[in-house]
Amino acid sequence: MRRREFITRLGGAALGWPLAARAQQPAMPVIGFLDPTSADVEADRLRAFRQGLKDTGFVEGENVEIVYRFAENQSERLPALAAELVRRQVTVIATRSIGTSAAKSATSRIPIVFMLSEDPVGLGLVASLARPGGNLTGVNFFSTELTGKRLELLRQLVPGAVRVAALVNPVNAIRATATVRDLQAAAGPMGLQIQVINAGSSQEINAAFATFAHERPDALFVGTDPFFSSRRAQLVNLASRHAVPAAYSGRHYPEIGGLMSYGSDTTDASRQTGVYVGRVLKGAKPADLPVVQSSKFELVINVETSRMLGITVPPSLLSIANEVIE
Repeated sequence: MRRREFITRLGGAALGWPLAARAQQPAMPVIGFLDPTSADVEADRLRAFRQGLKDTGFVEGENVEIVYRFAENQSERLPALAAELVRRQVTVIATRSIGTSAAKSATSRIPIVFMLSEDPVGLGLVASLARPGGNLTGVNFFSTELTGKRLELLRQLVPGAVRVAALVNPVNAIRATATVRDLQAAAGPMGLQIQVINAGSSQEINAAFATFAHERPDALFVGTDPFFSSRRAQLVNLASRHAVPAAYSGRHYPEIGGLMSYGSDTTDASRQTGVYVGRVLKGAKPADLPVVQSSKFELVINVETSRMLGITVPPSLLSIANEVIE
């Protein structure tokens, strides 16, 4: 009788072992992905971000979950979306641009990995690039700092230009202010006149181009901004319709017909962001991870568009272009 009772108890314990082992397994980590724009706009960057995660051993759906929150170009939604991710108790938040400030305001506990063109030290997001010191770190890709260079390349492409319209988004006030400041500083020595035009909605973009019918700027400088990236088809189509030579911040513009772009390789920056998120998931602390400064820049020229505009691309520009789209 005692032997039977012993065997019964032993069998019951054995059946319980797998359940107990499963219960002790750590839950799958969750990444909160906070973005000012939309999923379709960020498709390329999302692929690069997932590749960065994969490079560190994390694959969505297998050993990590990603919860996506897109503001759909409504920046006022970002604080609520960030707070939602905090309530969800995600393991780490990945964000970019103006989403970074919203995430920082929402939590001082959850690690935040950003992708940012502005100076994170100047914005008060980190103590220093080498030792961030808090719960934030990430990738600082140069964009606003390249404003003067982009204007110079536009001048080389359109040497007769004197009046340049500059499109900036007033909703992103910090970036807009920096862009205008750098443009004005670079324009003087080149003998260029800058006309600043604000546009924070698709309707305002249409209104801006409507003024070109009678003001006729010689060229257009489109500022770096997630909203403009999300409206790139509208911007490229309007520039073509009004026959205005335009310079943009990223290759996603000339790839769909924009004249030229010069800026940081944001696809690579997105991959680096994924790598940093992976490192945090493995236990690294943001305070100890230096902010990565992306140094990959690219000049892309759409020669077909230049022909449509009657512009001959100088051999000096063709020789330094990273890609020439025929």
